[in-house]
Amino acid sequence: MSLKSTKTRYGTVAISIHWLSAMLILMLLGSGFRAGQTIDPMAKADMLRMHVPLGIAILLLTIFRIIWWRWYDVKPAPVGDEPRWQELAAKAVHVLFYIIILGMVASGIGMLLLSGAGAILFGAAQGPLPDFNLYPPRIPHGLGARLMVALLVIHAGAALNHHFVKHDATLRRMWFGREGKK
Repeated sequence: MSLKSTKTRYGTVAISIHWLSAMLILMLLGSGFRAGQTIDPMAKADMLRMHVPLGIAILLLTIFRIIWWRWYDVKPAPVGDEPRWQELAAKAVHVLFYIIILGMVASGIGMLLLSGAGAILFGAAQGPLPDFNLYPPRIPHGLGARLMVALLVIHAGAALNHHFVKHDATLRRMWFGREGKK
């Protein structure tokens, strides 16, 4: 398997970025929703101490992904004869992933800076965590999380539809190893 993608298959780098991003996003969503529901300040702080570095990691991975796609790799052509609206919808979902990821990172950094929570979480200041609901970036951050969940459901549903209903290679070519035949 090649590091770079071909016209029919994703390469190792693209596949690794995809699945690592998926895992980190799921962890971010889980830790973020859990922190938002946690009343105990110590448990919330512990959750956020994991959440913030994961957010930074997904930012770096997303920047790397954009650079990789833009200057070093090609995207495989769609599998099969999909209606034009489905191709456009798939592209829209992917673009929205990038927009929401970057927006959530920006709003997360905004909340940390405006509230002073970054210094508290990472030991540069003392005191209780602030009420994040008092800071404007909290609204787009929470909305972004919910939109991300919706996009993940749409994205995974489309992949499963391709695999189990259409029986094409869309999902198989986004996994490691040889594509193989059905």
